[in-house]
Amino acid sequence: MPTLNWIGKEAVVNHDKEVPFRLLRKVKSASVGDNSQNLIIHGDNLEALKALMPYYGGKVKCIYIDPPYNTGNENWVYNDKVNSPKIKKWLGKVVGRESEDLCRHDKWLCMMYPRLKMLHDLLSEDGVLMMSIDDFEITHLRNIADEVFGEQNFLTQVIWHRKRGKDNSAKFFSRVHEYIVIYAKDISKVSINRIELEERTKKAYTNPDNDPRGAYRKLGAWARGTQGGSRYAFTSKDGRNFPERLWLVNKETMLKYDQENRLCFVGDKVYRKLFLSEHSGAIPETIWLDASNVANASDEIKSIFGNQIFETPKPIPLIKRLIQISTTDSDIVLDSFAGSGTTGHAVLDLNKEDGGSRKFILIEMEDKVAKDVTAERVKRAIKTNEYNDGFEYCELSKPLFNEEGHIEEECDFNQFATYIYFTETQTNIDPKGIDGNFIGEKTDTEYYLIYKEKGKNVLDKSFLKKVRKSDAKKIVYADFCELDEKILEDTGIVFKQIPYEVKVY
Repeated sequence: MPTLNWIGKEAVVNHDKEVPFRLLRKVKSASVGDNSQNLIIHGDNLEALKALMPYYGGKVKCIYIDPPYNTGNENWVYNDKVNSPKIKKWLGKVVGRESEDLCRHDKWLCMMYPRLKMLHDLLSEDGVLMMSIDDFEITHLRNIADEVFGEQNFLTQVIWHRKRGKDNSAKFFSRVHEYIVIYAKDISKVSINRIELEERTKKAYTNPDNDPRGAYRKLGAWARGTQGGSRYAFTSKDGRNFPERLWLVNKETMLKYDQENRLCFVGDKVYRKLFLSEHSGAIPETIWLDASNVANASDEIKSIFGNQIFETPKPIPLIKRLIQISTTDSDIVLDSFAGSGTTGHAVLDLNKEDGGSRKFILIEMEDKVAKDVTAERVKRAIKTNEYNDGFEYCELSKPLFNEEGHIEEECDFNQFATYIYFTETQTNIDPKGIDGNFIGEKTDTEYYLIYKEKGKNVLDKSFLKKVRKSDAKKIVYADFCELDEKILEDTGIVFKQIPYEVKVY
């Protein structure tokens, strides 16, 4: 498969592995409710995604992102700490128009690529990534998404009608659409839900014979043209004879429909009743003319804050539809470019509508936006609409490893255990399975952590009493080991020293 190259690509291809793992610090004063599993995180989204990995890796069902479109009007800042001379020149620089900044597209690609890799790792195997974008970067986005997700996992490219009217002042064409590019983690495992039928479609369902099962549509039972089917003659239970011909269903099914009074006869035509109550919904199309628009999104913001405080919000109905077609009622939804917080609002609204318990994770980098817009919008929406949930507001704390490569003192046992288990197994820890120093097991290997005070975390003979009696291999993390090789071999213990043998994810 051909791949896209750009200035700085070699510096960011594995940048996701170089990003420091940071701890999350919960800010109770900015949160709503107690023990909510919804999160709003303030911080660089690349570092925030890394911080989420040990807890949510492979668990997120739906990811929606609305990244900078790179039109030259957004003044977004490239600020990733990539250790590359080329990229260091860009740090802290506002990205300008193409005529002002010839590396504008390269910077955007350098920003997006490691984030896509992180998002890929956070998605569940049956998960879906949905990305809003317009004409300026659509081609580049498809190229790097094909590289990260595999072009075989591309699902579709939805065209969303975003404007109420047209722009008659446009030089050539009035742009009234944007795209939503959709990829599966694994197309063989993904499923897309049906959406509710439009009112005009529902009106096509009638009940002329007062069938107690309600309104229905008549669907022809005979095959047309190249349609497959079964050839046979058919006699209905009331004695109607139909000569041999090609039918859409086999004879056994046709007789079953007849016994269930699902057939209608009009002259020499046979129809099957499709009841509205049995309809699973409409398959989503790729052109969305009815998923609200940016003007409505602005009105939504004004209704909450009293004025227009965010320039490019997405409307709630659009995000609700994306969530509806890609999740069940208990899945996790992630938005790592949270902005005005529409995704969190949409999740809560949908949960109230269908009784679901979906959870959201929102990440917002801008200081003036995260608390005052993203969190504040969700907070006000919860109060106004009486949503039965809250959220925990978090800041990114210090990196797990300090500049000397040692574990930060702020890191507690559970945080460190979570990180170690994830780097060892690439799976998430079960907090309920932690028992003293035992932190979990996978594929015939048990994991232990001795972690209390620096310099006092010693693997010695007294600790052997805490090791489970089993034939499983036992990996024990500690500062020091006082057991000789013979004892380690006899007990099946592999000692790993903190911090030197702690893997960096």
